[in-house]
This record gives sequence, C-alpha cells and structure tokens, in this order.
Amino acid sequence: MAVDIKKLFNEELPAALAKNADDAKTIGAKYQMNITGEGEWYIDVSATGATCVAGNQAADCTITIAAEDFQKLIENPQANGMQLFFAGKLKVSGNPTLAMKLQKLFALRDS
Repeated sequence: MAVDIKKLFNEELPAALAKNADDAKTIGAKYQMNITGEGEWYIDVSATGATCVAGNQAADCTITIAAEDFQKLIENPQANGMQLFFAGKLKVSGNPTLAMKLQKLFALRDS
C-alpha cells in the first residue's frame, strides 16, 4: 500500500514524535529529508528536538530520494535501503551512519 508522503511528514510523524518524544530523542540526530516531487522536511530527534517540520535546515544527515523510491524504502527498509543506496537512488550526505537509524524513526509511527 502506498504511503501518502505529505501526510506522513506533516501529520503522522509529528504526532508520533510528540507521543514518543523520549524514544525519538535517543536517535540523537537532525535529518533533512528531500523527497523529489513531494517536498522537504527537517526532522530533529536530538536531545533538543522531537519535531518534524516542512522546510530545509542544517542537519547531521541529509537524505535525497525520489518519491517512488521512498515508497519502496518505507515498504521494506532493510532490503530496499541498501539496494537503493548502491543503485544511486538514495543519496546520503553528512553522517551516513545516521541514515541507518532512520528505520527506528519511522517505526515510532507504529508504536
């Protein structure tokens, strides 16, 4: 099932971060998500954060990905994440090890 990307970043993720702020802060990073064709979002899950807002800000890790590839990533982060990365469809700048923690971030929606 396809994810509504704008709803994910504008409603679902901010609600999950508010509900699970302490868990979110354990990720300890600031992310910039640039999803081609959908928008840009800044996610702060550092000690000072637990927010997700539209826009572009300085981050520890920036992810750039096309909307259709983001759908694949959300469906199966383990298998598709590395595949998309090595195919050059998932671009990571800044600290690449933080990209591995994104799965924990999106798992907060289910808790």
